[in-house]
Amino acid sequence: MNNHAELITMFDAGQGPSQGADSDTCRWSLSQWSSAAGLGEPGVELAPDLVAEARSLTARSYASRRLQGGYLRWAYASVVANLPQGVTVHEHRCRAVRVAGGDNDRQRVWLHGRAEPLIADAVVFALGHAEAESEPEQDELASFAERHGLIHLRPAAVADIDLSVLPPGEPVLVRGIGLTFIDMMGLLTEGRGGRFVPGGPPESGGLTYLPSGQEPILYAGSRRGVPRRAEIGYPWWGEPTPLPRFFGPDQVRRLRARQGVLDFARDLQPLILQELGYAHYHRLFTAHPERTRGRWSAFEARFADCEPGSPALRELVAAHVPDPADRFGQAARHRPLSRLRCPTLDAFQPAVHAYLADDLARRQNPAHSYELAVRQALLSVMRHLAPLGEARSWHRDTFRFHAAGPPAHRIRQLLALAEAGIVRFLGERTAVSADPAHGIFRAHSATVPGASTAARALVEARVPTMQHATSLSPLLDDLRAQGAAITTHGLLDVSRDGRIRDRRGQPHPRRFAFGMQTAILAPPSFHRRRSAPAAGWREDALAQAVLTVLSAP
Repeated sequence: MNNHAELITMFDAGQGPSQGADSDTCRWSLSQWSSAAGLGEPGVELAPDLVAEARSLTARSYASRRLQGGYLRWAYASVVANLPQGVTVHEHRCRAVRVAGGDNDRQRVWLHGRAEPLIADAVVFALGHAEAESEPEQDELASFAERHGLIHLRPAAVADIDLSVLPPGEPVLVRGIGLTFIDMMGLLTEGRGGRFVPGGPPESGGLTYLPSGQEPILYAGSRRGVPRRAEIGYPWWGEPTPLPRFFGPDQVRRLRARQGVLDFARDLQPLILQELGYAHYHRLFTAHPERTRGRWSAFEARFADCEPGSPALRELVAAHVPDPADRFGQAARHRPLSRLRCPTLDAFQPAVHAYLADDLARRQNPAHSYELAVRQALLSVMRHLAPLGEARSWHRDTFRFHAAGPPAHRIRQLLALAEAGIVRFLGERTAVSADPAHGIFRAHSATVPGASTAARALVEARVPTMQHATSLSPLLDDLRAQGAAITTHGLLDVSRDGRIRDRRGQPHPRRFAFGMQTAILAPPSFHRRRSAPAAGWREDALAQAVLTVLSAP
């Protein structure tokens, strides 16, 4: 998992079913449930091979996904077991293939292999990743690989990829350095008998990798050229940041009231950057005042009048924050190595290693606690951006890079693998091409212009691009055939409370949709204890709308 076990909960405010109101005494975060499961308490059962992990798990541990799966199964069973009188859950463990019913009619839901439909007053489409059509580029690369006896692994979840086909010691081109790559990296190194041991350079995370000899050599690249930033490894202390300040409900209401299409760069980005910068400097002034000049109140008043990136703002910051390393630099960090050009791939490696070591230090050292404040501001922005329908690209390009990265120990392992020569970085804007003259794949990047890296194996380290227009789901195809509105991004258009809109913009009163296939993004993250989840407003609005339908005479 990518969050500490103490932060993950399926229950608001940390409360579980049939428990009292005192959230501090409930056992319903992942870490507290694991403690109970490890002790074998009644009603909290666990697979025998996970008991040792559950017993050793601490509040600040990163649980395995199998242990998380046990927690989710328990949470669901607990909710069902404690439903109020008169509420019954019926499970149909098969695929829904078609839905029919007018705006004022009860809905009919056909299940795969069953002749008679289910009858429902309301239908909620809880849409995760659906199977998608192959991307044309992937088909071409696969065909090339087949003709030349190469290896090509298409985009997929890591659990669905057969990594055993990658031979030891040979170069493998990997396109993508996100969380899919991090999972794959572990399977191809520790999973093949290698070991991480203490003793590496402290500035590089303090680990050394001892190879087994069964590892391939991974040449990894992406649009940005570096992995996502590491998760922050220390808790909050001191004065909370008063968020939202520049991007909250008032700003969202004004933006929604505007005529015409919103322009992200003009209408949204300045407010977002001001919100993030405000969180950064509030934390610096309140938690690290010895590194600032003047009073926060005076700085805050002038900051509110400065446009992001303006000369006035640069002058204000220079006068109050002496060390440039303490100044907010969101734009520079978004593509941290974009200005770097190297003559060879070898010349590029030390720069990436230094960047990762510096990022690791900043994310683990509370002396840089403004990093945590900015992360909280990112979550706040995500929560308020989603109702505007502008969250998806920002979430993909900015939010995930800064606020949804791997745990710090994974970056330490990546650094150790890089020092051992098992992982090599290709650079920014990595592109892959087929070389028919030599029967191999080649990778190029903007960071090392004029050079290429050749390999007989190519791995796409990402999940498939999921859009309704390319989905192989008969249910989604049926919705589109019935007139459901599809956005320019190929996603279901829904109202603020999740009702599916038709092509005239009218919401269906009895059909609701939520999740990755809808135009309003619900961030794919679990609830955190004592904090409102970024997707919580959607869940609440949709639930209230469904209850309104069910309570109508």
